[in-house]
Order: sequence, then C-alpha cells, then structure tokens
Amino acid sequence: MGIPSSAYVHIPFCRRRCFYCDFPVFVVGDRLRGENSGTIAEYVEVLCQEIRIAPVYGQPLETIFFGGGTPSLLSTAQLQSILTTLEQRFSIASKVEISMEIDPGTFDFAHIAGYRSLGVNRVSLGVQAFQEELLKTAGRSHSLVDIFTAIELIHKVEIPEFSLDLISGLPHQSLAQWQDSLTQAVAAAPTHISIYDLTIEPGTAFNRYYKPGDHPLPTDETTVKMYQLGQKTLTDAGYEHYEISNYAQAGHQCQHNRVYWQNRPYYGFGMGAASYIHGKRFTRPRKTQEYYQWLKTGAVIDCEVTPKADVLLETLMLGLRLAEGISLNSLATNFGNHQVERIQSCLQPYFAQGWVKIVGDRLRFSDPDGFIFSNVMLAKLFEKLGE
Repeated sequence: MGIPSSAYVHIPFCRRRCFYCDFPVFVVGDRLRGENSGTIAEYVEVLCQEIRIAPVYGQPLETIFFGGGTPSLLSTAQLQSILTTLEQRFSIASKVEISMEIDPGTFDFAHIAGYRSLGVNRVSLGVQAFQEELLKTAGRSHSLVDIFTAIELIHKVEIPEFSLDLISGLPHQSLAQWQDSLTQAVAAAPTHISIYDLTIEPGTAFNRYYKPGDHPLPTDETTVKMYQLGQKTLTDAGYEHYEISNYAQAGHQCQHNRVYWQNRPYYGFGMGAASYIHGKRFTRPRKTQEYYQWLKTGAVIDCEVTPKADVLLETLMLGLRLAEGISLNSLATNFGNHQVERIQSCLQPYFAQGWVKIVGDRLRFSDPDGFIFSNVMLAKLFEKLGE
C-alpha cells in the first residue's frame, strides 16, 4: 500500500461557523486568535502530543497540509511548534510542499510573513465570493475589503503557490455574480483556483433554511451553467482544469491533494482528522474534549482493513476526479483484468454520449460534460461492482 509521506493537520478554530459548514470546528469569535486564546494554545499542545506518539514508517514528509477551521488563526510561534514537532518525529523533505488554508481578515503582514519564514510555500485563500451580499448569505466573517487586503499581503510576501477558493450555487447567486467572481479571481493572479459547488449538508444552517432544488438556491440548470462558465473562463485565462473542482497554472497543481485523489497513504493529526495507512482508514473524534480524552487513553487506533472491492471503488471514485483519469493497466495489475472488463462494460453507454473516453492507457471523464455527470457514472459503477 506504500509508505505515507504526507500529513494533514487539522486546526479546528473559526471566528464563526459558515452556514454551509459541517466540518469539525470550534468557534472562538472575532477577538480571539492564537496569541490570546488559551483554548487554541491548549489544542496546539495536545496536537503536538499526538504527533510525538504517532507511528513512524521511515519516509520524510513531502507534503504537509494545514486545514480547518481557520489555520491562519494560529500565531507564528504555534505554527513553528507544530512544524518542529513534525520535523522531529518524521523529518521533512527539503522540497516539501507546506500548504495552509487562510481566511481574509484573520491575518496581517506579520502573520503571513511569519508563516512564509517557517516554510509555508502554498496558501489557499477562502474567498468564496466577491459580493458583500453573498458573503453575508454564506455566513462568512470577512468583507470584500478583507479579501483585497489579503490578496495584496499574499503577493507582498511572495508566497510561490497561491490558491483561491470560490463557491458556486449559493442562495440568490446569479450567473452575472458568478461571472464577476470568476473575473475578479483571475485578476487576483493566483497560481491555482478551486471551485466548489455548494452541497447542502445535514446539520448545517443551510440545511435548516433551504431544501435542495428550492428557491433561492439556483436551479440545476443554472448550476450546470455555472460549472460550464467556470471551466471556460478559467481555461481561457490559461488555467489547466486538472481535477473536477481544481484549476492550476502549469506546474502549480496541489501535490498534497493529489495524494488523496491517487488513493495514496497519508497521516492525519488533530480533531476529526483522517489517516489512511496500510490500507486502513481511521478518523479521530470530531469534538474537542472527546479528542483530548482519546489521546489520554492512549490514542488507540482500532480500524478495519478496507476490503479490496472497496479499495477498487475508492480508486475509481477518487482517480476519475482527475482529468488524466486512471491507468487501465494499473487497474488490471491491482484488481484483475476481469474487473477492468466489468468497468468498461458498465460505462459503455456513456462512451457514445461523450462523457467518458479512453486515451492511450487511461480511462477519463470528459471535460466539462463527463465531470458534470460524474456522479451518474460513479453511481452505476458502484451498483455494478458492488454486486
């Protein structure tokens, strides 16, 4: 299954919970951050304890991803403490990609310059929309002014990998607003842009306010047009559409996320974080005190090996998100020629529709139609291969 050389580190703190968010987060309000929050300081200390007792498999870390929550609420000293602990436990490769999710309005020049000095060479800025009214609709804590200030600071400290996140399909969002957000995102000159179509998750505020398909959510027809508009605008601007939701300038793909899409192993640390090691998946407790208690009781990881049939389904579900698709020879080697034949047979109706194709050795979804209807094809694959 391979030796993990990537680590995800979960920083759960947020100023407020966005209306679409179902991630394991802890709300600290607008006045607290790493420098003045005992809660954040305690979490960082416990997180470092978990890293210190983690099993080591001998491979230096080549990618590290700080996700959340809002990792940009950490002080520079707290980030340094976590990175030092990772270095002492695993060692860090000289050309490591260190990514950090950051939100507008949660950092100043001293913070972003400090993160950069510690080795952070990739940031993902959670913009989501370039309209004040949509930011409020989504429950974001930042303003339009905060967005432009954040973009200016990122360019000022010359972080080499700058990714910008947008959300399509928000309540009341029009095609004109979406085009404006895309245009302003390109103007910000990031090396990478991620576009996420809104999903109404159970337990979120949006799930209480809206039902999927109902006004003021955009219609399915409009969300398809948004996807097509995003694909055209960004590819015309020189971004490669390398994954269903992700676009990058040449040489600027997110290496950490490719670990997930290629179903490779990785460490996970922190509240709610997931690991995938030696074919086993494990997710830590999603609430702070339960996570702390889990560590106090020895952090025993008790999980089952993923059955080979499920590994195949995971490989297809993740790998077909990539524009490059999946190697049929690799599938045959790992799962058998009969499974490759079943996969091709199941997808046969969609070849004629132009949603899926084989290029050389690789099975791919087409762009944009194959990506738009990917869930339809994956559902058929899961039904067929699950028999």
